[in-house]
Amino acid sequence: MHYTGTIWRPPYEASSLLLEVTAGCTHHRCKFCTLYKDLPFAFRMSPLEDVEADLIEAKEQYKLWKQGTVSRTFLTGANPFVLKADKLLAIAELVYRYFPECRTIGCFARITDITIKTDEELEMLQKAGYDGLTIGIETADDEALKFMNKGYQAKDILEQCRRLDRAGISYSFFYLVSISGAGRGAEGARKTAEVCNQLHPRLIGANMLTIYPESELYQEIRNGNWKEEGEIEKYKEMRMLIEGLDIPVIFAAMGASNAVQLRGSLPEDRKRLLEVIDEIIDTVGEEKLERYRRNLHHL
Repeated sequence: MHYTGTIWRPPYEASSLLLEVTAGCTHHRCKFCTLYKDLPFAFRMSPLEDVEADLIEAKEQYKLWKQGTVSRTFLTGANPFVLKADKLLAIAELVYRYFPECRTIGCFARITDITIKTDEELEMLQKAGYDGLTIGIETADDEALKFMNKGYQAKDILEQCRRLDRAGISYSFFYLVSISGAGRGAEGARKTAEVCNQLHPRLIGANMLTIYPESELYQEIRNGNWKEEGEIEKYKEMRMLIEGLDIPVIFAAMGASNAVQLRGSLPEDRKRLLEVIDEIIDTVGEEKLERYRRNLHHL
């Protein structure tokens, strides 16, 4: 398989066929991100010949392992949805040629990847099986989005995800706890809940900001331009986000950045989730949570 560098996927894509169609990120300017530092380039598209070769190899491996059928394919790379609609459709055609039983195709996407597609193209992609995109919105706090160089604002999240809703393409969000900085977590949580409540995400996954020395954000901290939340403050921010969400949605904190794993459906599990967070705040404490963060050498 033509896998390049570390392959990232959401926890809920564990059973999907992982197919590389891009490597790296087209944006590559977020101050906190170090996920693609191991690549010698910022972004690369895979030749369709490589994609087809990987599908042939995967088909043989699935037969060898007697693993059964492939119901979902997840395209790897930071934002494969940036590819032009005709290339995404060509990839879908290849997937179904070798795995006709596959029902849906997902991938990571940036808000700006949606912007460059017409409504007609989104509808074509939906009909071709593209569904369940994972979008790292991080926050709807415009001040934080600007400081971190995300390349869009909260209004763009609303506008572009409403277009996905109209096209029938479902999506999940990643929220980055502490991205607004010390003392501003409550504001970030409030603004993000306000935006999410106007949309239809399938899942909101919360990840704790973990800062590594090779990141641009680390230098901003050293220069006194930004301050990270404490660990307890992060959980208080997460608590406020859960309290503020009034849409039916799965809330999860399942990635390695989270010292304690959480998952539940809102609004049914809101009380339980808040009780777990309160217990973390009251009994685990700043020192143990900080120790976990310091020892987290890689996400």
